[in-house]
Amino acid sequence: MASVVVLIPARFGSSRFPGKPLAKIAGRSMIERVYTNCKAAGFKTAVVTDNDEIEAHVKSFAGVVLRVDDDVPSGSERIALAYQRFFQDAKADLVINVQGDEPLLKGDVLKELAAFHLKSSYAIATLLRERKSGEEDFKNPNVVKAIWAEKTKQCLYFSRQSLPYDRDGGKDYSWYQHIGVYSYRPEALLSFVKLPMSKLEDLEKLEQLRALENGYSLGAVLTTQKLIGVDVPEDIIKVEGALGE
Repeated sequence: MASVVVLIPARFGSSRFPGKPLAKIAGRSMIERVYTNCKAAGFKTAVVTDNDEIEAHVKSFAGVVLRVDDDVPSGSERIALAYQRFFQDAKADLVINVQGDEPLLKGDVLKELAAFHLKSSYAIATLLRERKSGEEDFKNPNVVKAIWAEKTKQCLYFSRQSLPYDRDGGKDYSWYQHIGVYSYRPEALLSFVKLPMSKLEDLEKLEQLRALENGYSLGAVLTTQKLIGVDVPEDIIKVEGALGE
């Protein structure tokens, strides 16, 4: 049996939405929804935080919470430290980083991602959702697009720009929305977080470009699940609407 660890970084501070992990969605906190959904995959699951309120709240619903109080630039570094300190001796086959603001992500999707990654030779694996070029999100810079090779399942590039570009115009074609869930081989995670910010990462503000620029192979599996990440308080209404569908 492969060993998979799911780690959920959760910060209290957020410039656009302070206290976001504790925000209520239809009566339950966002972090509880994320944790419960991930736990349903059957993998070892833990919230990783540096905040007392989040720690106490996760314990209140009998969740596993790990403290990593180090001053780090992103959730990737925080889960890397958590893995090193709490799981490295267990020698996990995969470490999956699930953002604490994806309350609709289902455990079955994580199982599909892990199964794909374990059968592949990729250092890192992630999720994509197929969309159509006529959709409004195609022009939204907050919706990240992946250039993905359908035959090999390899990600070639990620951008906030509307890619791929239809030079001749008039085509109705697919594009791929990136879902920010990452599955790492442990050695890839630990080496990745030691790398400095890359040039393309600095331009697009997408850390997965650091991986591509440094030669990491990055594959992706498609999901049909519609996910709504919570960036601002107004997104809570959208998530509650999706839960009621």
